[in-house]
Amino acid sequence: MEKKSDLFLPAVLIGISFIIGVVVFTNAWKSNQQANQTISVTGSAKKEIVSDLGFLRGTISVQSSTSENAYAELNRQKPILITYLNGKGFSKDKIEFFTINNYPVYEMSEQGYQTGRVIGYVYSQRMQIQSSDVNLIKDISLDITSLIQKGVNFNVEQPEYHYTKMADLKIEIQAAAAKDAMIRAQKIAEATDRELGPMRNARMGVLQITPKFSNAVSDYGINDLSSIEKEIVGVVNASFEIE
Repeated sequence: MEKKSDLFLPAVLIGISFIIGVVVFTNAWKSNQQANQTISVTGSAKKEIVSDLGFLRGTISVQSSTSENAYAELNRQKPILITYLNGKGFSKDKIEFFTINNYPVYEMSEQGYQTGRVIGYVYSQRMQIQSSDVNLIKDISLDITSLIQKGVNFNVEQPEYHYTKMADLKIEIQAAAAKDAMIRAQKIAEATDRELGPMRNARMGVLQITPKFSNAVSDYGINDLSSIEKEIVGVVNASFEIE
């Protein structure tokens, strides 16, 4: 009997220690699980912007039977273009001309192959203007092809409209998207009687710069240059601890 009594007390102590260990482990596990609980949300922000710099490009292109005549015709047409642009407020030094390009035109056979016989030459020269008056750039782009009436063969390109403060705006829009993500997470936490903890991580999505009222989206982002009025949309994916 004495031997059983001697074993009873150590057994009780071991049992109590085991129970305490289980309770401590369980509480620690629960605390750890609660600490690992997070809310993942997507925040977004949008802002309308108006382009403040426009570019217009185009090419004078002429063809003649000889290289000399083609070059001469190009030089005849160019002053007419310059005069037209002067009348729109662009002095000669504001008109940028690029290198003259030229290539021969070959005779085509009835079968649709080049015969090797040169029948003419094409000479072309590209030009560019730019202005902070984007509406002026737009008006010129719509009217400049009328130079054909004066014998100028000018092929106009689609104008480009830029926003020069985009670097600062990107930071602003991403910050606004991150704030929106936090507000969304707070509302979810409140709805479940929890409190929002610190942010665990955040990932900035690509920016979508599109024409106004456009719903276009691309995984690689969009940088619209075709419209004067635009919208910029930023997205932030973030996760927060909940307590």
